[in-house]
This record gives sequence, C-alpha cells and structure tokens, in this order.
Amino acid sequence: MSAILSSDKNYRIWLEDLKKKIQSAQIKAALTVNYELLNLYWDMGKDIVDKQEHSNWGDSVIDQLSKDLSASFKYMKGFSRSNLFFIRKWYLFYQPVEAGEYLEKVSQLVRQIPWGHNREIIMKCKDVPEAIFYVQETIKNNWSRATLLLQIEKGLFRRMGNAIHNFQATLTQPQADLARETLKNPYNFDFLTLSNEAQERDIETALIDHIQKFLLELGQGFAYMGRQYHLNVVGDDFFLDLLFYHTKLRCYVVVELKTKEFKPEYIGKLNFYLNVVDDKLRHPQDLPTIGILLCKTPNKTVVEYSLKNVATPLGISEYQIINSIPENLKGDLPTIDDLEKGMEGL
Repeated sequence: MSAILSSDKNYRIWLEDLKKKIQSAQIKAALTVNYELLNLYWDMGKDIVDKQEHSNWGDSVIDQLSKDLSASFKYMKGFSRSNLFFIRKWYLFYQPVEAGEYLEKVSQLVRQIPWGHNREIIMKCKDVPEAIFYVQETIKNNWSRATLLLQIEKGLFRRMGNAIHNFQATLTQPQADLARETLKNPYNFDFLTLSNEAQERDIETALIDHIQKFLLELGQGFAYMGRQYHLNVVGDDFFLDLLFYHTKLRCYVVVELKTKEFKPEYIGKLNFYLNVVDDKLRHPQDLPTIGILLCKTPNKTVVEYSLKNVATPLGISEYQIINSIPENLKGDLPTIDDLEKGMEGL
C-alpha cells in the first residue's frame, strides 16, 4: 500500500501541503521561543542593574548568579558568566533613549531578532540610533548574522539616503522617500579586486561576475535585467550599462557607471536613457524609471546645478573600490592556482 501511495499524485500534493504547514509552524514556534527568551533576558538585565545599583554586591553577583542558574538549569546555555554580562550590557545600551513609551517600543523591536544578532549590534554600534537602524534592517531583510556583520563593517548606516538626487521634485510620495532611502553614498565595491585605473567595462564585467554581492550592496528589491542592455531608437543603437527592476519602487532603474569624476554632460545622457526606457519598456502600471549615476568623488554643487529643472528622477552617488590592487603589485601576488598548489601539502 505504501508503494502505491508514494506514487499517488493526490497523496503527493497533500504531503507537500502538510510539509509547508509544518515548516510554517516550526518557524512560528522558533520566533515565539526567541521572543520569550529575549523577554527573559531583558527582564534579567533590568533586575541585575537594579540589584547592583541598590546593593553592594557589584560584579560578584553575576559570578554567583551564573553558578546558581547554571546548576539549576543544566540544559540551558544562556546563563554563563559572559552571557549574563552581555544581558546586562544589552539592557544598559538602550537606556540613553527616552524613558516611557519610546523605550518600550525599542525593547519590543530588539526582541524580534535573535540574541546573537543583538550581541553583535551592541558590540559594534556607537549609539542607539545606529543600533536601531540595523535592528530594523535585519527584520525587514531577514538578514543572517553574517550578512548583518558585513553591512555593519561596510558602514551601511552612514551611507543610506546620502546620494544627491532630485526625487522630491520628480516623484510623488511615498515613492520619493522610498527612492531616497534606497540610494547609498558611497557604494562600496570592495569585493572587486581591480586597479584604480580599471575601465568602465572591466568594472561592469566584474560586478556581474559577483552579481550576488553586487545586489546585496545595492539593497533589497533590485532585480537584475541585463548589462549593456540594447535599446534601438529609430535605427540608432544605444546600450545601458546596467538595467534593473525594483520590486518595491515598482519601476525600472538604469545604472550608469563612470570611472571619472562627475561631469554635467553625464546627466543629459542618463536623462535620455530614462525617457527611452519609459517609452519602450515601462508598463502602464509601472512608476517612472529612476536613474543612478555612479562616479568618482562627485562635486555636490556641480551636481545640484546639473539636476536643476531636470524632469526625470536621477540620483548621483560615489562608488569606492577599497581593496583595489596597485598595478605594480599585481605581478607579485599569488594566483588562485598558486594558492591551491601551496595548500595541497597541508
């Protein structure tokens, strides 16, 4: 009978449906467990701080508490001396915020991400606003701890929403604010091992070769449509450097890459591309196409003059290749083959 059922189409459909329900229940249970655990940690942090403030126990109370709780709850790992210190530090970290309703909102927010994420955030963030930013981004993007650490190390908090743009004048709300928040300045392409003198086409190729890291740097919502995307305008051929569709902004995004400092004429070319994309690719339900110009060290005043009275939505950001390799050192560096050969004997 089991062999017959395993090949029965209706049974297989039912089984897959049950699997999805079980997985959903497991996720909900894990989230509930995490939330309750962080409820406990928050209350413990508050209790530890209160006891230390109103007694002469000092830090010795944490040593003794760790021993007693670990002995009573042998199967729980959260009562080590180091973790109790982190629990106390976690609670204290958020105390500079206003007491009352706002602090309660903050405490509810931080309980929505895993404890390991919370530990990394309070260790690596300078203040509460920066920490809250990474908590919210973790919730919104469902970041793993590794992704969270990468974004903190790359200084995402300082780069978000800093691009020079004309979105307020060319887009309606709430798309204007969402577009502004989507752009970073600068963009960090340190996953590319290129020289500072790399050509635009070399950078384009390298970005597509590292498309997953590139999309992560661009941010959530970017769907890659193509490189050197072909457009034909009454017999004349044009090629967009990079074309994306943004699933949250509900529009196409044209990215133009320049290896030199910003020049006003770059705006005219990108403006032309946006008009063509709006005419040839944009669906009636899509919002206006957005252009992003990535270049080196744009002069803010020159950019602002260049954007004045431009009717299409444009943003200009700097990009950085931090880990660029000087040409005079490239020949001295081992290749991947050299490294693999060197490791064979290990």
